[in-house]
Amino acid sequence: MLSSNSLRIAWSSRTALRPTWLTTNRLSVSKTVTYSAHCISTSLPSRDPWHLDIDTRAPVKEGGLSWYTNQANSPRSYCTGQVKLSCWNCEKPLDKTPAFFCMSCKVVQPPEEGTSYFKIMDCDYTFTLDTQKLQKRYLQLQRSLHPDNFSQKSVKEQEYSESHSALVNQAYKTLLKPLSRGLYMLELEGMHIEEGNDSGADSEFLMELMEINEALDEAQTPKEANKISQDTKGKLADLTEQIDAALHKGELQTAKALLAQMKYYANIEEKAKEKLTKFM
Repeated sequence: MLSSNSLRIAWSSRTALRPTWLTTNRLSVSKTVTYSAHCISTSLPSRDPWHLDIDTRAPVKEGGLSWYTNQANSPRSYCTGQVKLSCWNCEKPLDKTPAFFCMSCKVVQPPEEGTSYFKIMDCDYTFTLDTQKLQKRYLQLQRSLHPDNFSQKSVKEQEYSESHSALVNQAYKTLLKPLSRGLYMLELEGMHIEEGNDSGADSEFLMELMEINEALDEAQTPKEANKISQDTKGKLADLTEQIDAALHKGELQTAKALLAQMKYYANIEEKAKEKLTKFM
């Protein structure tokens, strides 16, 4: 029998998903910004979406995990006022958001703090995003923003390209896998999930997982291991549909619980891959 520790959810911490450039090298940039007077609720927050004023709200605890809600951080709340940014080099208006380059003088621009990974990677805000499109966008951005392309440019452009490259890497890594993508979407919706234990997990569910793990440990042939692998992939596909539906309906608690199950099955899937590799 496996110990309960082997089944514990290892939720990604807040800093695991936080862009490195935000925590280690905040760039100080002077921009011309024009705001209109009226705003209503519906866009991504202009501030760091990872920042939550958790000291002003009471946490909700469930299943050994604590979470906080903050509707102000929801990507559904946005400001209708137009925000116009100008190029740091030629001071001409930037037409696109995010603007990686100035269309006038062609110099690289600084990363825009608070821009969501979905917007950076030009992906629809959905749990079932097109991963092929995501990969294509990633390769395109890295080809144009890689620091090697700016080795002969100014120090400022080198710094901006390094920041962009790190941010694009983090965005791609976060959105590529369903689990990290789902956790990030909960963060954007204002639900921050703290690390904790699985004391609230359903005992029947945990028993099922223990049996699957034991069967995988005892598998003597590739056929046996592959059967477990395929069954697990089926469960993950079903969970993906359920999580997508829950997020579309705004049922964040349900999505959180389903993501917890996904973490367990994702671990089993990785273990099955390792088992199959040993048979080769």
